[in-house]
Amino acid sequence: MEKNNTLRWFRIIAITEGISFLVLLLIAMPLKYFANMPLAVKYVGWAHGILFVAFLIFALLTKLILKKKFSWLIKAFIASILPFGTFVLESQMKKQGDFSAEKNDE
Repeated sequence: MEKNNTLRWFRIIAITEGISFLVLLLIAMPLKYFANMPLAVKYVGWAHGILFVAFLIFALLTKLILKKKFSWLIKAFIASILPFGTFVLESQMKKQGDFSAEKNDE
């Protein structure tokens, strides 16, 4: 996969994974426990699980492409398990110019 394409997909997956996590926590879980609708967690949890794994894979690829330290990968993992974490990580990377190479691909 091309460098710029990988970075673009990392951003998309990071944001989508963050949204799916919030939907799971703030919508699906309350539906399960307060409205007796366990299927909400089943389906949203399934989608979030796939996005979580994709995020970790693309975090590793991004680490290799941008030549980040191993501590960055740990930071990305921690971001993936904290609400709003992937949004903060993506925002920090954008401010540092990590995604500026994407402009050359368009």
